[in-house]
Amino acid sequence: MSSSNQNIDIHDEKNYDPTVWVPKAHSHGTKDIWLKFWILLGLTVIDVAFYFLMAPSMARNIIFIALGVIKAVYIVGTFMHMKHEKLSLATMVILPMFFIIFFLVWMMYEGNFWGSF
Repeated sequence: MSSSNQNIDIHDEKNYDPTVWVPKAHSHGTKDIWLKFWILLGLTVIDVAFYFLMAPSMARNIIFIALGVIKAVYIVGTFMHMKHEKLSLATMVILPMFFIIFFLVWMMYEGNFWGSF
C-alpha cells in the first residue's frame, strides 16, 4: 500500500472497501416506541383492573369509557401523528369523537330509563 492510502479511513462512507466496510448502526426511535408501549400497557392494565375490581355501575362505565378515550387520543396523537397537524385537520378528526362520546352517554342514560317504569 502506498502512504496516501494508509490515511484513508475504511469506515468512512465516501472511501469504503466493500469487503471491510460496516455501516454505523443508528437508533431509529426504538426507545421512544418502547416508552409509548409501556404507557399504553399501563393504561390498559389500569383499565382492566377497574373493569374487574369495580362492581357494575355507571361510575365503572364512565371510567371505562374515559380511559378508552384517553388511550384513543394518545394513539391518534402519537402513532397517527395528529399532534403535528394543523388545528383545522385535528379538529375535523377529533370533533366527531366528542359526538360519539355524547351519544354513548345519552344511550347509557336512556338505558337506565327503560327499567324505571
